[in-house]
Amino acid sequence: MTSEIKWRKSTYSNVNGECVELTTTLDRIRDSKDPNGPTLRVNAASFVHAVKQGRFDR
Repeated sequence: MTSEIKWRKSTYSNVNGECVELTTTLDRIRDSKDPNGPTLRVNAASFVHAVKQGRFDR
């Protein structure tokens, strides 16, 4: 039996969906503009640390 993956959109996402979404299990992220596109498996703690360090700035 497979369970459906549930996604949460960032509260910072705008109406165009220009942000990221995380699974409720915090182990995958995806581009909210392309929900059928690829996903990235992540370690949530490491990902949050990298964001806080500014490693994903434009």
